[in-house]
Amino acid sequence: MTVLRSDAAPTYEQRLHTLSEASVHQHFDAFLDIDWDAPENAVDPTDARWVLPVHDVLGRTEWYRSLPLEQQVRIGLHRQASITKVGLQFEQILISGLMNYAFSRPNGSAEFRYATHEATEECHHTQMFQEFVNRTGVDVEGGSRFFRGAAAFLPLFARWVPFGFFYGVLAGEEPIDHVQKSVLRAGDDMHPLLRRIMQIHVAEEARHIGFAHQYLQHHAPRLSRAERGFLSLVVPVVMKWLCNEILVPGRRARRELGIPDAVVKEVFWDSPESQKFLRDLFGDVRMLADETGMRDNRAARWLWRRAGIDGRPSRYRGEPASAAA
Repeated sequence: MTVLRSDAAPTYEQRLHTLSEASVHQHFDAFLDIDWDAPENAVDPTDARWVLPVHDVLGRTEWYRSLPLEQQVRIGLHRQASITKVGLQFEQILISGLMNYAFSRPNGSAEFRYATHEATEECHHTQMFQEFVNRTGVDVEGGSRFFRGAAAFLPLFARWVPFGFFYGVLAGEEPIDHVQKSVLRAGDDMHPLLRRIMQIHVAEEARHIGFAHQYLQHHAPRLSRAERGFLSLVVPVVMKWLCNEILVPGRRARRELGIPDAVVKEVFWDSPESQKFLRDLFGDVRMLADETGMRDNRAARWLWRRAGIDGRPSRYRGEPASAAA
């Protein structure tokens, strides 16, 4: 009889079981865990707490800070609604992709169980995000026309190229998670409804990001040399694309809010401050890319630099951005 050492590293399946059990015992409901009708959660479009914090790349600009308070509030509320809407759309793509991937899993699969747990949680996130957008009264469209058009096809990659799909998952989840953690850590005077939404999202996204990391680390050795080479060129492009979809205001939003083109160009991503912010978003992903062979050739490394998302990888997941710049 073989006795397992108590200090042996857990297997991939054991890690997924731990994530699944965490989803069972610690999860949130969009309409039970948020008191939408509480007076303090009412969305007042004139509330000064909608002013963008300095942690927002647009909010820290001299252009924004020089605007009258009323206009800062209007832009801030619109930006929060817009980011939330594109986050919602991304979650819908993720849910569809998870279901496509789960469909191909065999009986007894730990991946099937966790994928369905995650899809359940993401459904609550979409309800939470849409309810927030509805209550802002801002008619935002979310992602670009191209992104919205591609949304019907992107989930198919979860069955065709699951390794690439789960890197795409991180491309959407890591930027939002980084920004929300930075805002929550700063402790600024923000609207309590937005704070509660961020707290719930950050808590559950930790598991979702953890699963994507575990999946990619486990499956990377199974890639052929050709697959690894191809995906190493795709990953940095997808990272930058989805980051832009989430954080960069679309043309319609820029027009409605009167954001000058020169400001958009500087903020996304010409100024040294914004370039550092962009690099900071992907410290953990760079660490994972090195571990999975996604930056081990000259062309891939050039693409990371060209996209502006290169830099020192994190030493561990969640390393503070200031240290991972």
